[in-house]
Amino acid sequence: MSELIRLTYRKYDGSLHWHGAMRRLGEDEHGLWLGWGRNMLMTRGSGPTVTFDQAHVQLVRRADWWCGAFHAAPRPTAIYCDITTVAEWTAPDEITMVDLDLDVLRFRDGRAPAIVDEDEFLEHQVWYEYPPEVIENARSTADALLVAIQRDNEPFRSAYQRWLSLVADVDGDPISVLAERNGR
Repeated sequence: MSELIRLTYRKYDGSLHWHGAMRRLGEDEHGLWLGWGRNMLMTRGSGPTVTFDQAHVQLVRRADWWCGAFHAAPRPTAIYCDITTVAEWTAPDEITMVDLDLDVLRFRDGRAPAIVDEDEFLEHQVWYEYPPEVIENARSTADALLVAIQRDNEPFRSAYQRWLSLVADVDGDPISVLAERNGR
């Protein structure tokens, strides 16, 4: 298994959305954890590369309609869950899913968790002609995630913190930095 995993989000018509590479950190009962230190690079579609200043870990669920990003401070969103189709391994080192617009967020400033991009979800239902089962799965997943985050259920309470601690103080690629720290 590759340590470097390409994470590719597409839109429903197959067009490229967010994409980039992250390091495999490990798996637990919640799913596969990928991570990167500060200054991770991602690209949105064919646009310019974007630098993420804070470290974060990505949770990829194998059978669910969402993927979660858990960010280090001071990023305003502590948790950012994308509602997606079920993640697929399209190559030994690539995971692909379709972004379905809705996102569930936990904010650092104390605001209540929220579902965002409802307008985009409604617009894309028409634009991309989402089938009824896609609409239903996206909506029910977003609603259930909102409740889970509000109730502080795992992995939203503390499970992610172990994984985030592996990359939180790393500038760039956590694997090379951790290997260097361990004298490898």
